[in-house]
Amino acid sequence: MTGDAVVVDVSRDWVTGCDVQERFMRGLHPAIDRLDYSARCRQLVALGGDCYDFVPLPDHRLSLAVGDASGKGLAAALMIANVQSSLRTAAFFVEDDLSTLFKAVNRQVHASSLADRYATLFYGVFDGATRTLRYVNAGHNPPLIVRRDGTIIRLGDGGAPVGLFPDAAYEQGVIRLHPRDLLVAYTDGVIEAADPAGQEWGIEGLQEAVAESGSRCARDIVDAIFTSMDEFSRGRQTDDVTVAVVRVR
Repeated sequence: MTGDAVVVDVSRDWVTGCDVQERFMRGLHPAIDRLDYSARCRQLVALGGDCYDFVPLPDHRLSLAVGDASGKGLAAALMIANVQSSLRTAAFFVEDDLSTLFKAVNRQVHASSLADRYATLFYGVFDGATRTLRYVNAGHNPPLIVRRDGTIIRLGDGGAPVGLFPDAAYEQGVIRLHPRDLLVAYTDGVIEAADPAGQEWGIEGLQEAVAESGSRCARDIVDAIFTSMDEFSRGRQTDDVTVAVVRVR
């Protein structure tokens, strides 16, 4: 994301959580049949621009959002809070057509944000009855679907980051999931984590950490990803990092 790089030693106690934001997100884990899911966010400073959200919807459905606002600190935190609020509100009025939902969210965020502010956002709705995921990727790092046979699919259908263009159009993607399939959503701070020599962990490092996690539960996979990332980067953090994992039962 934009802004000067800041390096934080994640071994220090005061940066091991998301402070107020993280305490809010920790409570958003309603039980849903056919899903095991977990997420973790670690901001660079006390307030940051990453977020994740799980929201129960009618008819045994669950929404997942992972977002990343431009910039860092308070400005980014305010931006992502605006996105999160707009998305939650729109989701209860536009239930089935995610393309229309994102047009509404984008217009609202654009109208209420500064010209240089935007956020990348992945939003998906899982239908427990059909094990179908409908989603929109608004300029975000494509989440991974890891099939039970190891095949990897990247979820890229969508459009521009929200708040960037007032009249942006969005395409809805649809994918059928199966028992033991895994969804891994993340922000760019994860794959851009770098070792002291400046080499980035990359999507390859993330995929390797997921593969080594095997059939663990979602929470253990999230923890394993953070552990592998921190081992590679020697505990250095230069951006907000968020990981959300969903395993289909």
